[in-house]
Amino acid sequence: MNAMLHMTRMHTQMNPSPLAGMRGVGSGRQSSPLSSLKNLGTRRQQYVAAASSTTNESSTVSSSGPVTKKTQKIASSITDLVGDTPMVNLNRIGAGCGATLIAKLESMEPCCSVKDRIGRNMIEEAEKKGIIEPGKTTLVEPTSGNTGIGLAFVAAAKGYDLILTMPASMSLERRVLLQAFGAKLVLTDPAKGMKGAVARAVDIAAETENAYILQQFENPANAAIHYETTGPEIWNDTNGEVDVLVSGVGTGGTITGTGRYLKEKKTSVKVVAVEPEESAVLSGGGPGPHKIQGIGAGFVPGVLDTKIYDEIVKVPSDAAVEMAKRLATEEGLLVGISSGAAVCAALEVASKKEYKGKNIVVVIPSFGERYLSSVLFSSIAEEMASLGVEEKIKVRDEAGREFFV
Repeated sequence: MNAMLHMTRMHTQMNPSPLAGMRGVGSGRQSSPLSSLKNLGTRRQQYVAAASSTTNESSTVSSSGPVTKKTQKIASSITDLVGDTPMVNLNRIGAGCGATLIAKLESMEPCCSVKDRIGRNMIEEAEKKGIIEPGKTTLVEPTSGNTGIGLAFVAAAKGYDLILTMPASMSLERRVLLQAFGAKLVLTDPAKGMKGAVARAVDIAAETENAYILQQFENPANAAIHYETTGPEIWNDTNGEVDVLVSGVGTGGTITGTGRYLKEKKTSVKVVAVEPEESAVLSGGGPGPHKIQGIGAGFVPGVLDTKIYDEIVKVPSDAAVEMAKRLATEEGLLVGISSGAAVCAALEVASKKEYKGKNIVVVIPSFGERYLSSVLFSSIAEEMASLGVEEKIKVRDEAGREFFV
């Protein structure tokens, strides 16, 4: 192991995914395409090429691989706008930690989460293989919310019917968003976690004609899109000066694909997995209820390469909630609870002397607005609900009507 870091890799006997080994469900039986994805083009080259083509000077920039977004200013479809998210320094929260904390803002995807990437890719890969067809196939998927939203907007744009199963503990905003995109939502027992949602999805697929489970926990297209896009974006935007990747683990696709790409580009890169302290399955513990929506599924997904990360950081739910609040008030970043967990872990890593002066990239998975009814903003919601009339402001609309806000 690199002399820069002496960490004990945490590999224990782990619970398998409840979908592992199933036939005819999703594309988990396909071999992973990750190893064949090489020589990827960069978005920066594409934009340079596009800009150069408008001048009298001749300039040729070639690209042998895919780019996340199209170079045209008007996209042909909402799905073309997925990816190519910005990065920003965490200046106030990271002050004095000794390292530079850099946030990868997946919260700025078209539907505000990192799951937009896999929503598009899982559907499009299945289309390429002739497995699914708009107007004919009914897509089915268990979700904690964000993958469902990523699938729902793509399904709407392409013309698929979509049935989603989700633990009832997930936020009201997620339920509303899924229904708004036209998806059918089936809530499951929150005590059973994602395992319960997975089991119900399997039952629904068996009962529904021409149904297909995309199987985010097993589908190689999940990790592949992060190897193909997220990893290269981080590498290019940091000019290769990335030393650590910190990512929460839900399906495991983000950390597996992104981590693999970065390690192939720079062998000294360290990858840190983040999980809830109350459901520390990756660390060898048992599943349990927690407040960090989107990570800590309670089992080890088939997509996750447990050899890709060098360390696991367990974050208490309450600490994740408080950090998410700090990100809003100190950095101007309205994010979800799992983002708070990831930044907690990044700060813990940054505090170690071996990371002094290093660049630590932390993935911010989702936008905070879909957590307004959750524990993250419950105290603010109560305060606003009890705000007295005398403390409100009188406004007048264009029709001349007056009211208080």
